[in-house]
Amino acid sequence: MDSVNALVDEYRARCLWFLREDYYPESLADVARVLDYIERHGDKEAFQKAATLRQWLLQNSNVSSAA
Repeated sequence: MDSVNALVDEYRARCLWFLREDYYPESLADVARVLDYIERHGDKEAFQKAATLRQWLLQNSNVSSAA
């Protein structure tokens, strides 16, 4: 979640301006929504960072759900 929060901080002004200033996602559903916002409203670099983080989170969530 630290990586997600860092990405939220990095793109808060450009991509997440419509969220509360103190907002951080708390669940995987919230994380997915925020990453989608960053991918849709950001530039190419923002899209790539969010997509990479989404892929990493999906891999780790699949591992824990398979255990």
